Amino acid sequence: MRFTEDDERYMRLALSEARAALEQGEIPVGCVIAKDGSVIASAHNLVRQTGDVTAHAEMLAIRQAGRYALKRATMYVTLEPCPMCAGALALSGISRLVYAAKDSQYGCCGSVYRIPEDPAFPGFCICDGGLLEDEAALLLKQAFKEIREQ
Repeated sequence: MRFTEDDERYMRLALSEARAALEQGEIPVGCVIAKDGSVIASAHNLVRQTGDVTAHAEMLAIRQAGRYALKRATMYVTLEPCPMCAGALALSGISRLVYAAKDSQYGCCGSVYRIPEDPAFPGFCICDGGLLEDEAALLLKQAFKEIREQ
């Protein structure tokens, strides 16, 4: 699928969230949820800061938006969602996911599995990956280099 100018604009906002996470010592993953031309939620990882393993950017953004606001929304995230986040996405009512970097180890929106597109879930969420992938991957490499040096 081709990405639109709006897709790129929202992904750049998600990358800004990822940079904020990196500045706070978190794994740099950022998320933006958009609907009807507006951002309705944005977040970045807070796992290390909070000690909460569920404080992934996607989970925080879904909580911030509220369940009923998510119908027909699009989620933009800088790293392909893990199984937990992909499951939440599948149950949320979000109709489309756009992600930047693939996660060949844990990615469940195309790389390892496609949870949001599984007919076992009540909704169907189209998953598109690779938008601004190099920028997101660079942030992740920087973070893991810093973690190894600690």
